[in-house]
Amino acid sequence: MIGLIGLAVVVVFLGITLYQCVRIVPQADQWVVERLGKYHTTLNPGLNILIPFLDNIAYRMSAKDQMIEVKGIEAITKDNAMTQVNAICFIRVADPKKAAYGVDNFNTAVRNLVMTTIRNAVGGMELDETLTNRDELAARLRQSMDVQMVDWGLSLRTVDIQDITPSDSMLKSMEKQAAAVRERKATEELAAGNKNAAIMEAQGKKEAMILDAEAKQESAIREATALETLANGQFKASSKLAEALSIEGGREAMSFQLANNYIQTLSDLATSPNAKVVAMPADLAQSVGGLINAGSLMSVGSAVSK
Repeated sequence: MIGLIGLAVVVVFLGITLYQCVRIVPQADQWVVERLGKYHTTLNPGLNILIPFLDNIAYRMSAKDQMIEVKGIEAITKDNAMTQVNAICFIRVADPKKAAYGVDNFNTAVRNLVMTTIRNAVGGMELDETLTNRDELAARLRQSMDVQMVDWGLSLRTVDIQDITPSDSMLKSMEKQAAAVRERKATEELAAGNKNAAIMEAQGKKEAMILDAEAKQESAIREATALETLANGQFKASSKLAEALSIEGGREAMSFQLANNYIQTLSDLATSPNAKVVAMPADLAQSVGGLINAGSLMSVGSAVSK
């Protein structure tokens, strides 16, 4: 019986010793081993052999990317605007020894580093710049955090700014400012529209005045041409009349023609339905008689010449 108990104790002891001697590290893990309380080595994924009772697994590190989310970071911009920033970063353990012994708790350390770096970066930028240039702010964070995280055995994979929210009072001021900007733009657009309309109206009036002036000029030219044509016709008629009067018997022929036209005109007036009274000159008979005698003389003269 005692022998069985002793055998069982030996088996248990050997099992514990074997368990402490042989360790299998999972994929994407790294274990930090201490020997007699001092750093000894780092176990990589796979089968590893330790010295029982001397070697101890002090830290189990994950080689995967780890997400650290930091919310509600209060930061004051360069123009004294209060903001709340939410950020997220991904880190990876690059050196398990530094991550284990370089900082007490690297998750908390990274969180505090993100908060401090964001406050410093936002403090060097104005509010409009922080709201519109998140990529630039994230780049400043990466540049500032990389050096410090190397000392902790960590690798900064990426850091992003999720959102930046101004304070309530600042939001109200921004809304008023945006409303004022929209109103100003609307006023400018209305003024520009009125200006264009006035310009178009003025151009229309100008073109109408030009067309009217051109029409008047063309009408004046045509009227002058007509007057010139009439003057030329009258000049030619006067020349022919003077030529006719200058020949023998021309004056008598002209007098006879005038008398004939005068008598025809009186006849037309007398037969007109609108004519009620026809005024006759007192010396009409004498004048007509003289004209007839002139016509008779012209006829006799014509017969003698024949």
